[in-house]
Amino acid sequence: MSAIDRLLANYARQVRLPWSAHAAGKQRVWFAVYHPAEERRVRARLPQFEEVTLGAGHGWSAVDLTGLLPEFLATHKYREAIFEKPQHLKAGTQLELRAAAMVDAACAQSDADSVVVITGLASLFDFMRVSTLIDRVEDSVRGRLLVMFPGEFQGTLYRFMDARDGFNYMATPITSTESFLTP
Repeated sequence: MSAIDRLLANYARQVRLPWSAHAAGKQRVWFAVYHPAEERRVRARLPQFEEVTLGAGHGWSAVDLTGLLPEFLATHKYREAIFEKPQHLKAGTQLELRAAAMVDAACAQSDADSVVVITGLASLFDFMRVSTLIDRVEDSVRGRLLVMFPGEFQGTLYRFMDARDGFNYMATPITSTESFLTP
């Protein structure tokens, strides 16, 4: 069984577990953790994640952040200067606010029995911190927030794209480890 098949199987087990209606925002967040080299394969399998979610009786809504940086740059008033000297781009907070607004909007349109999935984080590597984004949106999550996370999880630390210093977040990790969840 491939790593992506195991990740999907572990997600299928997680999404079928009973959901507490009284969980705090941090407890409503799930990180589907996979190696960054698997990003395209995971994205190709998203319809299967959706199918598993719907089969478990939950709704599904997707937020794709892939186009956020190019859209941000296209509308930035100093875009020409940024293109001439890209090292001067300091987009972190502005991108985080835009990404958070997109996720908040999807959460507002979903209900307490739905999964909102975030994809495209790899396209924002080095421009935005995932931990800050999640901190901004966790209180708007009604059902569950599934973060497709290219990186690694060890102990209690998540490392985005296997490059950044790890951050300790209280989300539920879903990995491709064979014995990660017991049925």
